[in-house]
Amino acid sequence: MFNPFAKKTDPAPPVATEASDLSWTQRLKNGLAKTRQQLGGQLSALFGGGKIDETIYEELETILLTSDVGVSATQHLLTQLRSRVKKQDLQDTTALKLALKETLLDLLGPLESPLDVRGHQPYVMMMVGVNGAGKTTTIGKLAKYLQAQGHSVLIAAGDTFRAAAREQLQVWGERNDVHVIASESGDPAAVIYDAINSAIAKKIDIVIADTAGRLPTQLHLMDEIKKVQRVIDKALPGAPHEILLVLDANTGQNAVNQLKAFNEALGVTGLALTKLDGTAKGGVIAAIAHLGQQSGSQIPVRLIGIGESIDDLRPFSATDFIDALIDD
Repeated sequence: MFNPFAKKTDPAPPVATEASDLSWTQRLKNGLAKTRQQLGGQLSALFGGGKIDETIYEELETILLTSDVGVSATQHLLTQLRSRVKKQDLQDTTALKLALKETLLDLLGPLESPLDVRGHQPYVMMMVGVNGAGKTTTIGKLAKYLQAQGHSVLIAAGDTFRAAAREQLQVWGERNDVHVIASESGDPAAVIYDAINSAIAKKIDIVIADTAGRLPTQLHLMDEIKKVQRVIDKALPGAPHEILLVLDANTGQNAVNQLKAFNEALGVTGLALTKLDGTAKGGVIAAIAHLGQQSGSQIPVRLIGIGESIDDLRPFSATDFIDALIDD
């Protein structure tokens, strides 16, 4: 049974490592190894030449479904792909690979919208998600990323239910030379309220506010996080300026359910997709994009995380992501 109040003992955050000699694209390909093995290996055989026929589409459907793309998004992709093949009069399966990449880009391209922290001081980011999604680690990496852009950052350790979360953030803060506002006990909303007032007084550029992990089905805890959102608005009218939902890419279609629930409760403005580290399939991003199409409200993927290194959190690029998924 999930217990959000459990005092989970997490390992200390990984020591920041030097940037890998590998390019970001290569590291992204390494991170998406499982999906590429699922897609690329089978697609290489599928697109090795020959006539485009119904058997090809059936095999492609199976590949997409087993890569966490989801039923609805898979049907959408196949419909669009069939239309593209017909319009371009494609005859050979070697041309189908490029057509698939173009079809994926049409779907994923609207998700590409980098985080823009201009226009407010402090710019307040509220981090939400279930326990285990990688929220604390993402906050540490995000603080470093924003500092590299020349911004001053303050972290509010609003997950007061889990001591390990507060301790991890304090370690990240020490390593990044970022001040962390924390309290060993008390109301998470009060911690974040104090952090925002401190940022205003010290003219800090960005406040990153952590919140306790919770399952979307725990309605009383979802009500509590709504209270945190209201308190942030009282501390600084119009804030939070970004509500960033952290999703674990390993959870597959469950990530879509989390997005629906958190968006309904809070109005999510952006996503961070984590743990694309060689075990996640990654196809769930297509399901997320299709959900946005269906609802008429696309929630952008601001950031993706592909590993434990301090610089393994980057803005989402649809083209780079698709290339890493499909290309050998």
